[in-house]
Amino acid sequence: MAKRTAKTEKVTIGVIGGSGLYEMEGLTNIRTVRIATPFGKPSDDYIIGTLHGKRVAFLPRHGKGHRVMPTDINYRANIFGMKKLGVQRIISVSAVGSMKEAIKPGDIVIPDQFYDHTKHRRSTFFGNGVVAHVGMADPLCGSLGEILVQAGDRAGATVHRGGTYLCMEGPQFSTRAESLTYRTWNADVIGMTNATEAKLAREAELCYSTIALATDYDCWHHSEEAVTVEAVLAVMKHNIETSRAMIREAVQMLPEARSCGCGEALRNTIMTPEKLIPAKTRKDLAVIIGKYMKSK
Repeated sequence: MAKRTAKTEKVTIGVIGGSGLYEMEGLTNIRTVRIATPFGKPSDDYIIGTLHGKRVAFLPRHGKGHRVMPTDINYRANIFGMKKLGVQRIISVSAVGSMKEAIKPGDIVIPDQFYDHTKHRRSTFFGNGVVAHVGMADPLCGSLGEILVQAGDRAGATVHRGGTYLCMEGPQFSTRAESLTYRTWNADVIGMTNATEAKLAREAELCYSTIALATDYDCWHHSEEAVTVEAVLAVMKHNIETSRAMIREAVQMLPEARSCGCGEALRNTIMTPEKLIPAKTRKDLAVIIGKYMKSK
């Protein structure tokens, strides 16, 4: 496998792998790309390959070998790198705890909402002299989410359409009191990463949707033992195989052109007059805001 640091390659589909998914099977014509960003290094090199005739960029969220904690992930670099490669759609794969009896370990949820309960994240590209306020009322791409639901059905998975993903800080799992409280908030699943990615993907005008792999009942369930890493890993092995099958199906189903509004998410949201944006900030964010700048 060749490793390159120079010219990047235009790909339109990105996959971010979570716990257990550290590589993509079925890719051909593979190369490894190291991306430099104004925000530092991404979690790892991007693996670019062909799947069903389409070029796909894969990135392990926690790095190969699961070396990076949820709070310490360089989310901005990860999403910026995808944008720099030319990615338009990101499929995120994430292990989650179920907060509902009906969502059993081994089931798949395609959420349509987030509740961001994190405390120590940089979840915006903006600052350093430029301010923008993107809409997050519907934080995930509905069009991409519907394709993932259909892909799950084709892969033979038990798929739940819609639901709220509560994003906690971690790395510890919930206390029992916290878990019971989150249930009163009507959360469907709980994880540690995806809300941050979704906010940055929206600012980068990328479609983003999540394959949430339920591995356990957190610690609220009266008849189940409190969540342990061993229990999570046992279910995760099966879930990862299902997610791989779903990704293969989804890549085949994705149309070339986007029909959603994600690609125009930044339009009319940049509050700072162009003449007041520092030159360095404009240069750093050119991949994201360049098309909205008159003097390029």
